[in-house]
Amino acid sequence: MAERFRPPPHAAPDTLVDRIIYAARLVVDFQFSTIHRHMRRFLPTLTGRVVDIGAGGSPFRHLLRADATEYVGLDIHDAGRFGYANADILRFDGAHIPFATESVDHFVCTEVLEHVEDPVPLLREMHRILRSGGRGVITVPWSARYHYIPHDFHRFTPSRLTSMSSMFSAVSIEPRGTDLTTIVSKLVVAYARLLTPRRRAALLGTLAPAILLAPLLGLLIIWGHLSVLLKLGSTDDPLGYSMWVQKHE
Repeated sequence: MAERFRPPPHAAPDTLVDRIIYAARLVVDFQFSTIHRHMRRFLPTLTGRVVDIGAGGSPFRHLLRADATEYVGLDIHDAGRFGYANADILRFDGAHIPFATESVDHFVCTEVLEHVEDPVPLLREMHRILRSGGRGVITVPWSARYHYIPHDFHRFTPSRLTSMSSMFSAVSIEPRGTDLTTIVSKLVVAYARLLTPRRRAALLGTLAPAILLAPLLGLLIIWGHLSVLLKLGSTDDPLGYSMWVQKHE
């Protein structure tokens, strides 16, 4: 099955161009912006050694306190075929995390578990490397299109997230957005398809509708952000979930 609309890789805001792209994604990409919202709340509180599992382009590294943390990015050997060729990242086989037991203070794992056929052994590895009292955050999508085909295996309910994370002493799950946020996100993606038709020659035919719909899209984007800020709508069908875990002391 061909993937028509692959998510663009997430880049850290290290250059002027990347900062502009990052800011634009915070406005129009609700999956990304809701993850960023949770990371902005969590990462600045961390100290010590922080491992980013499935780091990709390390898009949230800048939220850490550089004077208080040691950042280590970790990703699979062939991450380059998904658009991530970060030379600063350590490579691993996707199953066995190459760190000693209880050698990591905290970890981050964003939008990775859905791409792991059997995520429980990887969760056990996260628990193993985490020091007593250490914390971690894991994000997964819920309402998201089939992506990075064929390496997209799961959509996790809160019940499943809780059961497969039973090795941690504390687990808290928080939805990202509501069903209204999800609707707006889907409409933004549909609009983006107007600007990226299958055949380049078809762009002229889709450009006029895209221009006409632009003001409506702007209003929808505002509504989407309000749904997140004010928690409008139902959290039973969010964009995804953030799971906060801790290892007992």
